[in-house]
This record gives sequence, structure tokens and C-alpha cells, in this order.
Amino acid sequence: MRVLGIDPGLTLIGYGVVAAEKGKQKSLTSGCISIDKQKDDPAKLKVIYNSLNEIIQEYLPEVVAIEKIFFNKNVTTAIRIGEARGVILLASSMNELPVYEYTPLQIKQVVAGYGKAPKKQVEKMVQLQLGLHKDFVHDDEADALAVSLCHLFHNKWRETVEGR
Repeated sequence: MRVLGIDPGLTLIGYGVVAAEKGKQKSLTSGCISIDKQKDDPAKLKVIYNSLNEIIQEYLPEVVAIEKIFFNKNVTTAIRIGEARGVILLASSMNELPVYEYTPLQIKQVVAGYGKAPKKQVEKMVQLQLGLHKDFVHDDEADALAVSLCHLFHNKWRETVEGR
């Protein structure tokens, strides 16, 4: 199974494609879609859509896993990230990929064993689980890989429970 994990944002969207083969996880690609802050919102959304389509066409994931975002203070930021999430969901739908959503608590619990793990601990666990020997330039990249790993774990659990 190949999973495209996404950490949504306004001007920096983390992504990571992880494949699970014979019980092992392997990172196929990861990085960030960086968007010029000077662009207007429609142009930013177009960059997100086109970039995701390129990643999907090149790495052929079977599913998309995305981090659920919670905001309780800045409504404007929540709306703008909601717009970016909408484009991510659209790109997934246009490529006929099912989408699964996970909370930060679920992701941290699966990857680090503790739902309130600090970012550095999650980063280190992503590196260990995927055998990566590089530091991440942006947290968003590690977060996206963590989302992919979270989905692979949940999918394995579902398969076990459902007896597939």
C-alpha cells in the first residue's frame, strides 16, 4: 500500500509518500509545497492543487491521509486553512483516492506512543521507523510522514479486526 500523507497549511504544506511492503515501511518521497506569501489566495490554491496532482501522478498513492486541524482562536486562519484543505480534498477526489483524516493526538499516539509527544520526539520516531538519516528542514515534512505512518498502522489494525 502507498499512502500520501499531508500536513495542511497556508503557505507550507508537508507531504510524504510511504509504502508498506512485507511488513516494512519505506519513504518514497517527502518535502514541502512552499507557496509565495505574496500570491493572492486563488493563486496559492492553484499551486497546491497542481503540486498535489504532480505528486499523485508520479508516486501513485492508493490513499490520502490528512491531519485534522483544530483552531479555537484565530477564525481567519482557520478559514484559510480550510480553503487549502478543500483543495487537497478536491485533488484527492479528482484522482479517485479515498481520504482518511487523523487528529494530531492520534498521529502522535501511533508514531511516538504518546498523544502529547513533542514535535522533536515525533520527528525522531519518524526517522527511526522509516530508516531516514536526514534532518527535516521543516516540521511539516516530518508531520506528513507521521500522518502516512498513522494511516498504515490504522489500516493494518482494520485489516486484522475485519479479517481481510
